[in-house]
Amino acid sequence: MRCIISFLASGARIEDSIQSNPITVLLGPRQSGKTHLSRQMGAVPENCFDLEDFSDLTRLQDDPTIALGRPSGLVIIDEVQRMPSLFPLLRVLADRPGLPARFLLLGSASPDLLRESSESLAGRVSFIDMGGFSLDEIESEDYESLWERGGFPLSYLSSSSEVSWKWRLDYLRTFIERDLRELAETKMSSADLRRFLLLLADSHGQAWNHSEAARILGVNYKTVQRHVDIFCGALVLREVAPMLANVRKRLRKTSKFYFKDSGLLHALLSINSHERLRTHRGLGASWEGFAIEQIVRVLELRDQDCFNYSVQGGTEMDLVIRHTSGLLGFEFKASSVPRATASMHQAIEDLDLYQVFVVYPGSRDFPMADKTDALGISNLPLLRARLAG
Repeated sequence: MRCIISFLASGARIEDSIQSNPITVLLGPRQSGKTHLSRQMGAVPENCFDLEDFSDLTRLQDDPTIALGRPSGLVIIDEVQRMPSLFPLLRVLADRPGLPARFLLLGSASPDLLRESSESLAGRVSFIDMGGFSLDEIESEDYESLWERGGFPLSYLSSSSEVSWKWRLDYLRTFIERDLRELAETKMSSADLRRFLLLLADSHGQAWNHSEAARILGVNYKTVQRHVDIFCGALVLREVAPMLANVRKRLRKTSKFYFKDSGLLHALLSINSHERLRTHRGLGASWEGFAIEQIVRVLELRDQDCFNYSVQGGTEMDLVIRHTSGLLGFEFKASSVPRATASMHQAIEDLDLYQVFVVYPGSRDFPMADKTDALGISNLPLLRARLAG
C-alpha cells in the first residue's frame, strides 16, 4: 500500500504538468520509477516509444515526423537522451494549433538531455526530477529504512536488508560499466571510475578540492572537473555551492558534494545494515546528505537556492536556502538529543537568518533558542505547510 500511495502522489504532479504544458520531461536515474509512473498516465501502446527498444528506435529514425506527428493524445518517449535530434521536431509539434498531442519525455538525466531540451524547448517544457521515494511518500516511522536503503523502489521495497544491499551493488556495477561510459565517453577504466566514486563517497559532505582529487586519482584537474559534472548531471551527486555572503570574514569558497541516494552511498562505503551504519565513522555525513535531499524534495528547491556557509576557522551552517520567508539555515545532527551551538547563533547574526532548524532522528519538534528549533525528521514533510503559514 505504501508504494501505491507514493506513486499516486507523484503521478498527480505529472498529470498536472501534462495538462499545463505541451511537453513534460521526467528526469531521474535508471530504476527510479519513471517508466512505471509513465504507464499510469493513460497513453495508448502505439503512442509509446522506448529508445532502448530496437523496433521503437527504428520507427523514429526512419521518419520521426510521421511517427510523432500523427498520434493524438499523450505520446511517451522513454530514454529520450538517446536521440537529441528529436528536440527541434518536438518544438515544432508543441507549437501546433489546438495541441493535438502532448509529450511526456523520460530521460536518465544526461547533461546532453538537459542542454538540448532547455535550448530547443524553452517556454514549452516543464521539468520534473524523480529520485525514487522520499519522506512524504512513505510512512513516517519507516524513515530509518529509507535512510539505510535509499529511495530506489527495488531497493527500498526489498524483502530484507541483504536483498536490498545486493540490488544496490548490482546497480552500481551497471552504472559504472555501462551508464557512465555512455554519458562521459570516458577513457577511464571501470576500476578507475569505481575509485573515483569511492573517493567521492569518502568525501561525502566535506569540502571538495578538484586538484587534490586529481592528485589522488592520477589524472588531471580537467578530468576530475568533467567527471564530477557528469555525476551531477546523472542525478547521482548533488553540489551544494558556497554562500558568498557580504560579510567581513574569510569565507571558504568550496562546494560540497553529496550522493543524492543514501543507499548508493552506503553501498560504496560497505554499510550493509542499519546497525553497521550506526557505528560507522560516516554516520554524521550520511545523515546530513540524507536530510538535505529530503528538504530539497519536500520544499521543491532549485539547486541555485541551496548553499553551505563556512568561515575559515570558525562559523559554519550545513545548509542555507533562499525561501520566500527569508534565508533559512539547517544543521543536521545524528544524535537523538540535538543541542544549539555558538556557531549556529553566529551564523544567524552573520546572515540575518529568518530561522534555523536542527534536523535530528526523531518525531518531536521543540524550540532550542531564539530563531532555532529542533525538527524531528518524521515531521519534515510538514515543513512546507509550516513555512507557508
